[in-house]
Amino acid sequence: QVHLVESGGGLAQAGGSLRLSCAASGLLFRTTAMGWFRQAPGEERELVAAVEWTGIRPYSTDSVEGRFTISRDNAKNSVYLEMNSLKPEDTAVYYCAATASQFDSRWRNKVAYGHWGQGTQVTVSS
Repeated sequence: QVHLVESGGGLAQAGGSLRLSCAASGLLFRTTAMGWFRQAPGEERELVAAVEWTGIRPYSTDSVEGRFTISRDNAKNSVYLEMNSLKPEDTAVYYCAATASQFDSRWRNKVAYGHWGQGTQVTVSS
């Protein structure tokens, strides 16, 4: 069974920072791309950042580019999202996700992801 467990969410002020962590088990982590998604009330789930299996090629969507950084530690089966300069519009439930297949070339696309964590709430006040 694949298990993804997020932690690190909470309440922050605008301009503040949070660091999200995701611990993975039950998958071939070293050969699987990982991503962070978020979903605000009434909105669709969107890809925020992703990183391929080596950690050398991180990707962030335009709305968070320069503020959020994704990274992974394959020795610890963990992926992280460092969030800086937070804005109220960043408020959402944030989900850790893994692609359904190893070495999936579609890792920048939501359709590639097949395993999901339970989510962690991030709330940014103005």
